[in-house]
Amino acid sequence: MRAAAQGSAAVPGRRMEGWGWALLCPAALLVVAELVWAPDPYGEECRTKTYPPSGPTFKGNVPTYVINLDLPPSKRWDNLMRDKKTELKTVVQNIKDIANTFFPSGKVVDIVDKKIVHLTATLPYPFNEELKGIANSSGIPLGEIVIFNIFYEIFTVCTSIVAEDKTGKLYHARNLDFGLFLGWDVKNNSWTVTRELKPIVVNLDFQRNNKTVFKSTNFAGYIGMVSGVKPDLFTLTMNERFSLDGGYVGIFEWFLGRRDGMWMGFLTRTILENATSYQDAKDKLAKTRLLAPAYFILGGKKSGEGCVITRSRTAALDIWDLDIQKGTWYVIETNYDRWKPPLILDNRRTPAMKCLNQTTQENLSLPAIYDVLSTKPVLNKLTVCTTLMEVDNGHTETYLRECPDPCSPW
Repeated sequence: MRAAAQGSAAVPGRRMEGWGWALLCPAALLVVAELVWAPDPYGEECRTKTYPPSGPTFKGNVPTYVINLDLPPSKRWDNLMRDKKTELKTVVQNIKDIANTFFPSGKVVDIVDKKIVHLTATLPYPFNEELKGIANSSGIPLGEIVIFNIFYEIFTVCTSIVAEDKTGKLYHARNLDFGLFLGWDVKNNSWTVTRELKPIVVNLDFQRNNKTVFKSTNFAGYIGMVSGVKPDLFTLTMNERFSLDGGYVGIFEWFLGRRDGMWMGFLTRTILENATSYQDAKDKLAKTRLLAPAYFILGGKKSGEGCVITRSRTAALDIWDLDIQKGTWYVIETNYDRWKPPLILDNRRTPAMKCLNQTTQENLSLPAIYDVLSTKPVLNKLTVCTTLMEVDNGHTETYLRECPDPCSPW
């Protein structure tokens, strides 16, 4: 400040320039303050009685398919692809069109079709064989199927909740938001990829010896897990964590030959298939090296078994547990570290917490949580579906969603 004062004294024009900055800084602070304190233009009062789903925010139910783990990996997805290959091709073509918009030469798509295919051989078994099987049964080039599976590592924003009622019963629910920056349709006021993903949302029942091993809500063609339940043991959802050391870095390292990290979706699926308890799942989610930073939201069967695990690619940075004795009867995660404020333009955390607190622990239920996830901007233009889970018997419900205008784009 002293050097600036000396400079402005020597040159009269600089004096006015200094005053301009002096006036601009408070003005800029005022604008920021208004952004922070202004009411969300897309916000609304906490919704009630939205369950059973109906009306303009309900887009439809989701079909269920059995994935037979006793089949060879290359054949496990054939039935699903037979029904959903047309819709999957539409999504993949849209992603290609968006890529061609930014890179009109077509080289990016050419690289995907001819080069990314070789990445498949580096992926762990049985995932590599399953991807080949999906490509064969859908008729979509293998490289494009691989890219579709990579997208969840880098393009999602979601809201996940684990909560415990007064009786000790646990509930787990999430809004799956996907398609950020992937094509805005001005005419329909919607994200094109988000809209086209809805027809390929499916509930999956993974079985071995005709018995359920775990259940999940997925996109047809995606072999990782974003939401799942292992009956009578635990529930699990995964949210993207924005970080400079993000998924792009891990994927790039994988291309260059460093493959000691695990793909997020492959890890969650492996845990849903093989973990033997809530604690076993928690330990693996906290300690396994990842390709991308993430939030893992885990619910168990016993009172107090619920947490948000904040991960870098190499370590757990924080584990936020339910603690009924201290009044923590729910944990919630969007896409921001809990000890930091969310982005001003993307604050889903605060309205979700407000609605949970307004619900109270005494009145907690899956329908009540559906109300929370139906309140804007927790419900937004990126929301593809809402999934509700209870660990007992692996109970799962999934509903396609719509966010009528006025509605936040994210």
